[in-house]
Amino acid sequence: MTEHEGPPPAVPGLRLIDLSVIVQDTPSEATPVEVEVLDHETGAVVLGLGPDAFPDGMAVSNETVTLTTHTGTHMDAPLHYGPESGGAPAKSIDQVPLEWCYGPGVRLDVRHVPVGSAITVDHLIAALDEAGHQLAPGDIVLLWTGASKHWGTAEYLTEYAGLSGKGTAFLVERGVKVIGIDAWGLDRPMAAMVEEYHRTGDREVLWPAHIYGRVNEYLQLEKLNRLEELPGPTGFMVTCFPVAVAGAGAGWTRVVAMVGPTGQAPAQPRPARPGPARRAAEPDGREAD
Repeated sequence: MTEHEGPPPAVPGLRLIDLSVIVQDTPSEATPVEVEVLDHETGAVVLGLGPDAFPDGMAVSNETVTLTTHTGTHMDAPLHYGPESGGAPAKSIDQVPLEWCYGPGVRLDVRHVPVGSAITVDHLIAALDEAGHQLAPGDIVLLWTGASKHWGTAEYLTEYAGLSGKGTAFLVERGVKVIGIDAWGLDRPMAAMVEEYHRTGDREVLWPAHIYGRVNEYLQLEKLNRLEELPGPTGFMVTCFPVAVAGAGAGWTRVVAMVGPTGQAPAQPRPARPGPARRAAEPDGREAD
């Protein structure tokens, strides 16, 4: 399902776009998903009754699902990055303010960034200029890498670009509380980071986007889908309310874009952007200091 299907929406003209993947056992997940089904016939026995007690001999069904909180489209809370954020205890997923999980969406096109490379501040500035948008507090930024085309295959685990630590700081320090990506993770692929660490001994190459969350709190949305179906880089609202798993560092999230009369992001006059402060980038894609 990509958009609202079935009866007309309760709000005429409102269009809903599902930006989530389906939770399932797939080569695109690093850990297995197991679903144990209690079928309708067996349900009657579990309830201590016979099938004859129910119409058509069937009671209700149930499922026992075994998976991690990082399976499928999900939100990472500050607790995932470390025990503290900004010098205070890091929020678990059940402590995330709901106000952070609804806001104007901003899709940044970074599909040109090579697989395995870092999405730098310069890449973000260029994407914002292309979108004609100036970031504002509460914007929900969605990084469009194009990696969702690999969903369902093992390539999904490795074939994407990830956000740099300085790129993360650039967004969060401008008031962004939620950063999403249409890939397996927000940082570069695990194998690329580990290989560079073994080659250089530089600890800063390991999960820099995540580790930045120990400095300033923010939320990640990983494994987004269908960003190409959005109406443009702006002009839509995003809802991304996570399941409140007590004390957990992440929670499953149904991410939905809202386009239309009430889903339309409100037009806000914003000052003209100054010319982009371009900076040289290192050959490996990290910003020069």
